[in-house]
This record gives sequence, structure tokens and C-alpha cells, in this order.
Amino acid sequence: MALGDIAQITEALAKTHVGEVELSYKGRGLKLDNAESVKEIVEDIERCQGLQSLRLEGNTLGVEAADAIAKSLEAKRELEQCHWSDMFTGRLRSEIPPALKSLGNALMTSGARLTQLDLSDNAFGPDGVKGIENLLKSSACYTLQELRLNNCGMGSGGGVVLASALTECHKQSSAAASPLRLKVFIAGRNRLENDGATALAKAFKLLGSLEEVHMPQNGINHPGITALAAALKHNPNLQVLNLNDNTFTTKGSKAMAEAIRHLQCLKAINFGDCLVRSEGAIAIAGALREGLHLLRELNLSFGEICEAAAMVVAKAVQGKADLEKLDLNGNCFGEDGCEALKEAMEKMNMEDLLCSLSDDEGEPDEEDNDDDDDDDDEEEDEDDDDDAEEKEGNDAEENGLNGTKDVIEEKEEPPHSSELMSFLVSPSAEKLISLGAKRVQLIEQQVDVTDANKVSEVFLKISSVYKDEPEVKQAVFETTDALLRKAFSNSPHSQSYSFISSLMVNLGLLKSEDKKVKKVSVLPGHLLTLEHAVSQEFFPADQAGVLESFVSRNGAVLESCCSARDALKITLVKRTTA
Repeated sequence: MALGDIAQITEALAKTHVGEVELSYKGRGLKLDNAESVKEIVEDIERCQGLQSLRLEGNTLGVEAADAIAKSLEAKRELEQCHWSDMFTGRLRSEIPPALKSLGNALMTSGARLTQLDLSDNAFGPDGVKGIENLLKSSACYTLQELRLNNCGMGSGGGVVLASALTECHKQSSAAASPLRLKVFIAGRNRLENDGATALAKAFKLLGSLEEVHMPQNGINHPGITALAAALKHNPNLQVLNLNDNTFTTKGSKAMAEAIRHLQCLKAINFGDCLVRSEGAIAIAGALREGLHLLRELNLSFGEICEAAAMVVAKAVQGKADLEKLDLNGNCFGEDGCEALKEAMEKMNMEDLLCSLSDDEGEPDEEDNDDDDDDDDEEEDEDDDDDAEEKEGNDAEENGLNGTKDVIEEKEEPPHSSELMSFLVSPSAEKLISLGAKRVQLIEQQVDVTDANKVSEVFLKISSVYKDEPEVKQAVFETTDALLRKAFSNSPHSQSYSFISSLMVNLGLLKSEDKKVKKVSVLPGHLLTLEHAVSQEFFPADQAGVLESFVSRNGAVLESCCSARDALKITLVKRTTA
């Protein structure tokens, strides 16, 4: 064999990875301005038979250079992977779209079927997305499995264009009997915000094939998070979900908790720095208790979570054999709370899995408000028609209760529903008893038990009329039993966790971000009826432990009902240790 032939074979082998034919110019820092500057690359591409992977990341590519490389790719039908991140450093933004279009057109001409496309760290903005729009819609992407667009500055407008392209690709590929099955989607640090996230959510729901979603640092608030949650639950094979450094607040957290109940393949959840808050953490814990046995990592750091809620999370991961990491750093536990959490993890033989708590924010002051500017968006969809509600709720507030808005389901009213409404507007023992045997049926038929907040409100209204008289006591217990039985009939763990969270907020034992939620004036009947519910085993031992934690840590709030409080604590301890 001639020495020249050996040299060519050696050169080819040096550029080829085992299992695939790859050309790599990764990280060379080449300044590729024109056709002459890419002459060697073009020759390599043209000579490489069966090219499957091309790595151009870490260089800087001008329009003329991109045109030359594109021309060489027109005959590379076998190309599957384009690793083209960090490829336009120092270029004008106006140069990037035509360069991307040229490369994309070449891939479409070649008949290539891509599996991986990585354009991360290119900062091409919304116009750059338009530069790859046609490529993403084309048959070249029918087989795409990984799309990486991290740190591209797409903005919400670019997110909408991207979502539209993916939707069209799925439509066209399905018509060709080869539907797009995207597995990995990465688009962190893109300023997608709510509009971009909501548009992408529609595409995600359509795909149903995602296994990894990484969308950290995108300025997404609860409307976008809620849209993503509703879509992601239609992707049952999802294993990694990273939404770090967006703004869930309680609304988004509860929506995401509902979503992950459907995602039993999840291995890593990163909701760190997402303002999950205590109510949201409890909702997520409820979903964890129902499954997610493959979970390896859970990050709820820097989320304004209190100690009691963190305890709920810790107990929810107990028994997850694959768990490797629980990150609760940067929350609001205080020194004693951090120690209590460490002790709880140690008792479960899971102390090595708990990350450092060195950045704990300390216990929040009683005067602290949760109505940060992050929550302003949460009131956009709320009407300003509270005057009538406030008027009709005055009598109820005298009993330490909120108004009756929306606690009754909107459907055709059966006989006696007006009597139930009259009771809920202005509760009294006499009204409850006058409902007679039909009160249980009315509660079951008319109260919207799908909403834990509404269940909590009705529970407190009924229990507010408690008296230590056999007839009244029986009426209260029968009615609240019927309410909880119906509320917990589906997904008992999740529903009861949500109920506990809402109840703690209403009783003033847990802060709420909703400025319209008013703490009730706690009455002995509230606690004694709850004590009855605990004794009836509506709450599993772990949830009784949650209630016991909140009651014990907020004894001063319940001091006016000390006898009822102590009775409740005794029953909770018995239930926890049973």
C-alpha cells in the first residue's frame, strides 16, 4: 500500500469516532469569514464518505463561509447530527439568519434525516429562529430526537415561531406516516416568558414523546408554568424536568404537582429558585407520595418554603430507593428548623441525600407579606366584582369565615339548594339541623370538591357552628364526613394534602400569597371537627404528622382555643404513632 494512501486512512480514522462517521472542528477558535477560510473543511466534508456527524462548535462562521460549507453538505444524505453551538461569536446578528438558512437549505436538499440539532449559545434572537424555521418544518427534521437551543435569546416571539415550526413538522411528518418523536428539548436562558412558554406547551402536548425538558431562566410566571404543566402530563415518558429560576408561585406549583402525578418515569425534578412556596411544596409532596418511584433528584431550593412544609417534602421522599439528592437549601427554616430537618432525614436513614442548608434564609418575620411583585401577574385574570360578595359575606365573617364565592358547583339547582346556600352565606346550627337528612346529599351534590380551597372553606363554615350538644355535634360530623369522603374519593393523597394546605392557610397557620385570602377567627369547633376527621382516619399517618407539625409550631395562634387545640394534638400524635 502506498504511503500516501496510509496517510489518508490515518487522517480519516483520526476524524472518525467509533460507531459513527464524524468530522470535528470543535473548539478550534477558527475565524471563518469566506470560502477560502473554509477550503480545508469543505474538502474534508466532500471526501468523507457516509458522514453522520459534523461538529463546528467553538468557531465563528460568516455568511460566505456558511454558504461554502452548505454547498459541500448538499450531497451528505447520511448526516444525522449537527453540533453547531457557539458558532457565531463576534458576528453581527444580521449575519446569522442568512447563514442558518443556507445551512438549513443544504440539509433539506441532501435528503438528510437529522436526529440531533444543537444551536445553543448562538444569541441569534427571534430572527435566528426564522432562519431555521423552514428546516424545522421540513422532512430533514421528521426524525429529530434532540433539539438544543440553549442561550439563544429567542424571546417570546422566537418561542412562538419555534412552537409553530414544531407543530407543522409534527403535522407533516404524521401525514407521511412518520410522526416527529422529539425526546430532548433544551431552551434555557431564552427570555421565552409566558407567551413563548404557552405556545411551546401546545406543541409539547401534540408531541407526547418528550423525555427531557430543560427550560431554566426564561422569565416564565404562573400562566406559562400552568400551560406547560397541562401539556407535559401528556408526555408520560418524561424523565428530566428542569424549570430552574422561573416563577411558579403557589398557582404554578399546584398545577405542576398535578402534572407530575402523571409522569411516573421522572428521575430528576429541578424547581430550584422557582418561588414554589410552602403551599406549592406541600402540593408537590402530595404527588410524590403517590408514586415517582424512579426519582433520583429533587431540587426545591430557594423557594420561600417554611420548615413544616419542608418536613412534608422530606417525608414524601421516604422509601424512594433510587433517590440520590434532595436540595432544600436557601429556604426559610431558621437554625432550629434546619436541625429538625436534618434529624428527620437521619431518622429515615437518608441524611446523606440532603444537600447543604448553608444558605438558609432564616424564619420569616410575622409581618412579612408574601405579596411580592412576582405575584402581580396573578391578578390579571381576576374580576373586580367583589363588592356584592363582600356584602353577602358579612354575616359569615362574623363567624370567622370568608364569603361563599364559587363553593357551589355551577349546575342546575336541585330542590333545597337555596337552603344550603343560605347556610353557607350565614352559618348557624339551626340552619344546619333544619336541612335534615338531605344535608349530606346536598353537600355531596353541590359542593365543588375538585377544588381544595372550596372544600376547606365549606369545612370551616360547617364546623364553625359546632356545639357540644348531641344533635348539633352529630349534624356537623355527618356533614363534614360526607364532604371529606367525596373530596378524597379520587387521588386521596394528593387531594388530602391540598386540603391540609388550604386549611392551614385559612386557619392562619401557613402564609398565603393570595392577598384576598383572609384568616378566619379560629373557633373551638374548627379544631374539634378536625380532630374528629383525624380520628375517622381521613388522613394517613404521614399527613397526620404534617398537621401535628403545623399545630405544634403555631400554638400561639390557637391559644384562644387551647382545650380544643390540645385535644387535636393528642389525637394527631396517636394517629401518627399508630
